Amino acid sequence: MGIVSPGFFGRRRQGAVELPPGQYLTRDFPVLSAGATPRVPLDSWALRLTTLSGPDLVWDWAAFTALPAQDITVDLHCVTKWSKLGTQWRGVSLDNLLSTVTADAGFVVAECHGGYTTNLPVADLLGGKAWVAYQYDGQPLAPEHGGPARLLVPHLYFWKSAKWLRALRVLDHDEPGFWESLGYHNYGDPWREQRYWGD
Repeated sequence: MGIVSPGFFGRRRQGAVELPPGQYLTRDFPVLSAGATPRVPLDSWALRLTTLSGPDLVWDWAAFTALPAQDITVDLHCVTKWSKLGTQWRGVSLDNLLSTVTADAGFVVAECHGGYTTNLPVADLLGGKAWVAYQYDGQPLAPEHGGPARLLVPHLYFWKSAKWLRALRVLDHDEPGFWESLGYHNYGDPWREQRYWGD
């Protein structure tokens, strides 16, 4: 009797691929959520940006998808240790959305349908580092992957790429989000293995 069950070969190592510490490659796109999957009709979807000064900015679906968009190919790294390489998205750069934010705005809280939140430094959303994505692999973003639109911040663990985005709230102070309040690392750099508060 063999030691390995038929058809099981473990996780294959990929030659020169460099992954963050503790990560393994997957070809699947695992779906992990803290609650039920919201189903948000496009005719009622809107993205609200609340700044420190001035009126809120609001885009409905037609206005949002009319903004300049980019095609993005990035690697994803989940805190649960899977990594998926070369994922393809289309979305609007946060550089466009946050162009009116003042210099004293240091943080953003992403707010989502279903009540999920996550916090990010403004510096990690600018300079071509983050997008609001509405397509994945050439198709409209499916609800289980955060559709109609989600945050995409690929240089941080994937929980920072909040699904079902409905608002971005700009702050002059840090405000931990859902997982950060429950012990996940406040920043979440996969290359430094910042999974939990003590890391």
